Amino acid sequence: MSSEEKPVVVVRVRDKEVAINEETIKVLKDYIHKPMSLEELAEKLGLDSWDEAYEFIKKVPGWIMWTPPSLWKYRAKSLVEREELKQEA
Repeated sequence: MSSEEKPVVVVRVRDKEVAINEETIKVLKDYIHKPMSLEELAEKLGLDSWDEAYEFIKKVPGWIMWTPPSLWKYRAKSLVEREELKQEA
């Protein structure tokens, strides 16, 4: 099962869940490096308003926000393997 089928990291924002995947990482990278309003971020992430986008940004772990999209597949695979080891123990 690939990490695209089942999200490795999910951020809950009110009654929504935002899956962290390569596309989400690209949006976060744009948000960090280019001028983007919270309204625009909300639109790109499928959230209803700027305050949901603000809540999302507060909840996303910092290491995820600074992970390059090209590195995400490797990190996601590492997280899955770590969880599998925890469940076996």
